[in-house]
Amino acid sequence: MRFAVSTETLLIWFLLVPTLGAAIIAWVAQRRRARGERAFAESALFARLAPAASRTLVGVGFALLVLAVLALGVAAGRPQIGTRVGVAKRRGVDLMLALDVSSSMWARDLYPNRLEKARREALSLVGLLSGDRVGVIIFAGSAFTQCPLTLDYGAASMLLSAVEPGVISTPGTDLAEAIREATRALSSRPDRSKVLVVFTDGENHDTDPVAAAREAAAAGVRVYAIGLGSISGEPIPVPPDEGGGYKRDRSGQIVMSRLDEATLMDVASAGGGRYFRATDGERELAAIAEDLSKMEQGDLESTMLAYYEERFQIPLAIAIVFVSLASFLPARRKARGE
Repeated sequence: MRFAVSTETLLIWFLLVPTLGAAIIAWVAQRRRARGERAFAESALFARLAPAASRTLVGVGFALLVLAVLALGVAAGRPQIGTRVGVAKRRGVDLMLALDVSSSMWARDLYPNRLEKARREALSLVGLLSGDRVGVIIFAGSAFTQCPLTLDYGAASMLLSAVEPGVISTPGTDLAEAIREATRALSSRPDRSKVLVVFTDGENHDTDPVAAAREAAAAGVRVYAIGLGSISGEPIPVPPDEGGGYKRDRSGQIVMSRLDEATLMDVASAGGGRYFRATDGERELAAIAEDLSKMEQGDLESTMLAYYEERFQIPLAIAIVFVSLASFLPARRKARGE
């Protein structure tokens, strides 16, 4: 036999404390009864005046109540005897998160910069998941899978937190390759919904992300896009170890990085998903999570589990018996002739 609660909790909070409390209450009640008898008359006189009164019966009644409390404590600890085997299944969708780590994500039109905002939103989205597998792709001029699909949200969050600009040496932004990398990672299981969420400013260099989004949709992958940045544009900071200041073109003019909403809208439309601009309140994440909850769920894993049979009914029945006996127990013995 085992209990659903820890041994310390059972002994201290479910048995010792309630039983001591019931015993103290019974002792105080007995003392008050005795003082009442003495106040009424001396012991010898009271015995003659109330010959049928029985302290023994009263004590037995209190003992039964204490035993009832003890049995209730055992029942509250949920004793478990025997096991049955069952299968626990987890159902959900497969979700890939693609983060743009190109140099334009250093722009500070979002606090503290676009990449940090993208990382926070991705972490928040992971926090909204329940039962879904999640993976992480990072991309700039090329793309690779940072975290394969997993149910370990802690590992995915840790890898997201470690994402930094410059981790991909290939310059530029190849959004199309990021979509194709996600499609390859998601296409291994056709029996569940597959979703890609891209966090980017939308700047794309000489590739066709809309065509890649159509390919993803044909493979059963729904593409969502979250745009980061401002339409008016923001200069791109240069790290101090690379000279500092702002990025400049060949003519010496400061390069302005702008959110390309038109491209991202087209990508989301071609991929059968939706486009959102990143907001401070992260309302876009709640909308995506709601969409995920409405998609077809597939079996992600099945686990054989042993379930213990609950037997709290036995001590509970014993407690009821003790309470019933105490309630029907007379406080006086039958006098002769009754």
